[in-house]
Amino acid sequence: MSGDNQIRFGLLTCTNIVRKLSRAINLSPNATISAIATTSSIEEAKSFTKSNNFPPNTKIHISYESLLEDPDVDAVYFPIPTRLHVEWATRAARKGKHILLDKPVALNVSEFDQIVEACEVNGVQFMDGTQWMHNPRTYKIKEFVNDLESFGQIKSVHCCFSFAANDDFLKHDIRVKPGLDGLGALGDAGWYTIQAILLANDFKLPKTVTALPGCVLNDAGIVLSCGALFDWEDGISATMYCSFLANLTMEITAIGTKGTLRVHDFVIPYRETETAFTTSGRGCVSEHKVMTELPQEACMVIEFARLVGEIKNRGAKPDGFWLSISRKTQLIVDETEASLPLNRKF
Repeated sequence: MSGDNQIRFGLLTCTNIVRKLSRAINLSPNATISAIATTSSIEEAKSFTKSNNFPPNTKIHISYESLLEDPDVDAVYFPIPTRLHVEWATRAARKGKHILLDKPVALNVSEFDQIVEACEVNGVQFMDGTQWMHNPRTYKIKEFVNDLESFGQIKSVHCCFSFAANDDFLKHDIRVKPGLDGLGALGDAGWYTIQAILLANDFKLPKTVTALPGCVLNDAGIVLSCGALFDWEDGISATMYCSFLANLTMEITAIGTKGTLRVHDFVIPYRETETAFTTSGRGCVSEHKVMTELPQEACMVIEFARLVGEIKNRGAKPDGFWLSISRKTQLIVDETEASLPLNRKF
């Protein structure tokens, strides 16, 4: 795709997560990096852009405000602490910048609704940065659980994402700091599990959300590990477990009246371009492989840039699907947090 039709990204901060996203943008034919904002030195930013193969004409801004004023930026990626999301995402929307926002999207749904309003008023495309949702395998998973002949009616979903963080992470990472993120494992690993459960149940919100016993908090009251039970009508239920304290596990099990689906690496596939899931039913077990030329983060960038391009070049309206599932996910995060057995302050 020609440079004139590529969506121009502005990136906030020079952090490790930006390295991964910048690689995804470089792999995406309809996107390019236009600018980066740094809170450190210009020299450090120049070194960062060079080592990560940014285009040589990438602008370096010394503040977030400056990047949002840049007319050569169409969309902004926000890998910043959750406490800053509502301020900077709403500012970006008012400047007409399209928003790719890391999860969790906010500290609560009330904050997120401010972002939603700013996006809707200013005709801005929104997407949260849940990369696995854009893996071609995810579309195949959804096809299976929606297939009444092979899967039947959904009855139960069980989802887990955990990893055993080291001591440095548990003491210093922003995800365990009340002044930065505040939602801990629930907002991080829990976001993935909740969105997976919603996807399996066609994004229908549960009637009840109940935190399970055994929640672990750090001294600041941040969730390090927790689980929850969700209930829908017609006897449908789901459980999720998220943790910074348990062995790496990324599992989905969805059980229907006729079939069962299992995924063992749903968040970060073991292989970038070859993924798999298993299904069972009628006495048969089948493994399904899904091939893709690009990693899932590049698939996410391509879809986001496509939607932005429809708005920029054809006058289309923003696609509200991604806003809606982010809001539903945030709402369940809120309800899970509210039902935790211990009062939390942050």
